[in-house]
This record gives sequence, C-alpha cells and structure tokens, in this order.
Amino acid sequence: MSELSVDTTAIPGLLVLHLPLHGDDRGWFKENWQRAKMTALGLPDFGPVQHSVALNTEAGVTRGFHAEPWDKLVSVATGRVFGAWVDVREGPGFGEAVTVELGPDTAVFVPRGVANSYQTLEHGTVYSYLVNEHWSPASTSEYTYLNLADPTVAVAWPIPLVEATISAADAKHPLLDDVRPMPPLRTVIIGGNGQLGRALRTLLPDAESVDLPEFDCTDEDIVAGYPWRGVGAIINAAAYTAVDAAETPEGRRACWAANVTGVANLCRIAAERRIPLVHISTDYVFDGTAEVHTEDERFSPLGVYGQTKAAADALVGQLPRHYLLRTSWVIGEGRNFVRTMAELAAKGIKPSVVDDQYGRLTFTSTLAAGVLHLLSTPAPYGTYNLTNDGPTASWHELARAVFAAVGHDADDVSPVSTVDYGLGKGLAPRPQHSTLDLGRIIETGFHPEDWRDLLAAYLEANNVRGN
Repeated sequence: MSELSVDTTAIPGLLVLHLPLHGDDRGWFKENWQRAKMTALGLPDFGPVQHSVALNTEAGVTRGFHAEPWDKLVSVATGRVFGAWVDVREGPGFGEAVTVELGPDTAVFVPRGVANSYQTLEHGTVYSYLVNEHWSPASTSEYTYLNLADPTVAVAWPIPLVEATISAADAKHPLLDDVRPMPPLRTVIIGGNGQLGRALRTLLPDAESVDLPEFDCTDEDIVAGYPWRGVGAIINAAAYTAVDAAETPEGRRACWAANVTGVANLCRIAAERRIPLVHISTDYVFDGTAEVHTEDERFSPLGVYGQTKAAADALVGQLPRHYLLRTSWVIGEGRNFVRTMAELAAKGIKPSVVDDQYGRLTFTSTLAAGVLHLLSTPAPYGTYNLTNDGPTASWHELARAVFAAVGHDADDVSPVSTVDYGLGKGLAPRPQHSTLDLGRIIETGFHPEDWRDLLAAYLEANNVRGN
C-alpha cells in the first residue's frame, strides 16, 4: 500500500493525488477526501459543498471539456478513466493540457477555470466529484467549453472519438481559437473612495470598488444582495475614523454601526461563501502603554473608536480565511497630517505639535502594496502589523521633518504635551505609543520602506509645497 501523496502538473493548481487503498479479502477502503492530511500536502482547503456521482455504463463514454467557475476534486469509485484537462484561464498557460489515467487509487484536484474531461476505459465506471459551489442549470451559462477534438490540444484519446459515446452538446463545443478565456476571480474593494481605497484601486485597476451611498455595509440586505459569486477576495478599506466625533452620542452610534455592524455583515458573507476577507485595523485597539505592539497583544482600547475596531477585529478573527492588517498614522490622498503641516509652513504659521505620542507613518501606497502581497502569495491567514519601517518618532518630530522637506525652518514647530494641547478641545484619548512590530509581515517576504524615504516622494507626488 502506497502512502498518500500529491504531485504538481504542468497546469498551475492542477494536482494529482495518489490515494492509499486499504484492502483485504472483503475489498478495499480509501479516504477520498481527508482535509487535514491533504491540505498538509498542498491541496487547497477548497471547502466542498456538493458531492456528485456519475455512472457510466459503457467503456468509451467521453464527457467534456467543461471549465466550471469553481474548484473540484475528481476521482473514480470503480472502474478506470482517461482524464484530460486544459487550462482555459486568462494568462500564459492558456491551452496547456495534462492527461492522467485514474483508477480508485488516483484523484485530481481541478482549480476553477481548468477544463475537465474524461473517457471511461471500463464498463460500469463510477466517476465522483466534490465541488465548492452548488450546481444549478443556470450555472452552466458561466462555463467555458472546449471541443474534445480540438487539433491544437490534440488529446490522444485511448478510444478514438469516432468510436466513443459523446453527447450532442459536447460535440459542438468551440475549438481553442474560439474559446473566450475564463476571467480570474473578482476582487471587491469596500470603501474605494477613501485614502486607502484610492491607493488600492491604483494597484488593482480591475477590482470592483463600492462605497457609500450605494453600498452601505450597515444594511444587511444590501450586503447580502451584492453579486458575490465569482468574488475571490473582499478588501474592507471602509471605516468610521472620526476619532473625536466618536465620543459624542451621535458619533458613537455611527461609529459602532460602520465599524462593527458593517463588518459583521461582511464577515457573514465571507463565511457563507468562503471568500477571503482583508480588513484594516488600527493601533487604537491598544492603550499604548507598550512601546512596541505585537500582533498578539490583548485589546485595551481607550476610546469609542478603538473599542469598535477591537470588536471588529474579534469578528474578523473568527473567519478561517482572513488577513487582518493593523496600521497607524495613515497618509494618503486627501486631508492628513503631512499635508496640513506643509500647508501651515506655506502660510508662515508656526504650529505647536504634540511631542509625547510616538509611532511611524504609514503611506497608503505601502499599505496597499502589503494587501496585494498577502493576497498574491501563500502567506498564512491571520493578523499582521503593517506600517512603514524606520525609527519611531513623535508627531512633533514628524512635523519638523515635513517643514524641513518643504524648505522651511524645522524650529518653527514647537513641542506641546498631549494634556496641554487638548485643554478645552474635548479630544478622544489616544495611545501614547503606536509603533507596531513588523517582524511577522517581513517574514512573508514583504519589506515596508522607511517612512523617511517616502516623505519627500509623497510631498512631490502630491504637489504639496511649503512655499
């Protein structure tokens, strides 16, 4: 008896499984789908929801090619088949073919967009497949089909097609030159008009972007009614971020609605449809007593905004497929600290800036690149800190750096304590220390740039001048 093993093929994602058969004089037994063992060997945790079985009474029955908009695991319960697969996804692998003979001891994982076909080699062959979407007659309109006799692919069928049993529909499928490739799974950006959303749209120009007022995450019916089929990732870049306003009665309600109710609705969809969810969190989930925060630090928010973000983190953390990114001091398009300091410099205003809150800037270009990195690499799901790298600085030191970068005297910026700055302003409490440890994201191969290197480039790119 051989051990369970998984082989790759010339088609990316198409995997051949060798299944041990446990037999005696009564027959045999096999584990056709064993999640823990198979995922440990590299099979995707594809979450099957339907098991279908086809009895083929005669040798020579030939079915396909059908590329479906879902993943599946195909195998044989009894008999033997000659299996053939052709990559019809967009990309350089379009038209690549792989053939494998399957018996009870072999299975093949077929990723979405790879056309599947088989020819039975024995009478009474029982063909089995697990899929991770529910089939319906309407779903066949989403298939991509290929002719079994395509001369470019040129599959060497053991039983010539002229002698095979083929349905009328399969015989009429288009040749490869006429096949429209199956597009990749869609990415949906929630909050695409915000600072981070705009940076994400730059890196993901084909992504779908939704935002208020049309797409209100707090409305369960609106979220549930979105066309989620075919979505491969949800990026939640939307949030209520008016930290001080969140401390008012009206702001508190709005903050909880957007940051918790809205996230709960997205989590429900992500769980039901097994869609990876990327969610952006914040250093405000901590009280800031630790000088550097790791991903495993326990929640200790000081104000309403931090409390809502911590509650959302707890919701997102329950999803099997999630990337939760904690960040701080975000700088992108629109109003932000760097732009404000540059404009004050241009007007000759000499500001007082808090000198006892510490952290690092996070440019939205870096944050968006980190999101793309996690979605496009085999990085483990979970929580990651993501800011720009570089030395920890106070807001006062950052303001001085901005003044200097736009050609003004850094000494025009004077220091002030948080307590003195907040007198009479009704400000929300803020963490004193916001520096996030970057070790975990760096281990995945993503190395955030030093915020000092990006500051001048940001000012130049956004045409922010101090004179």
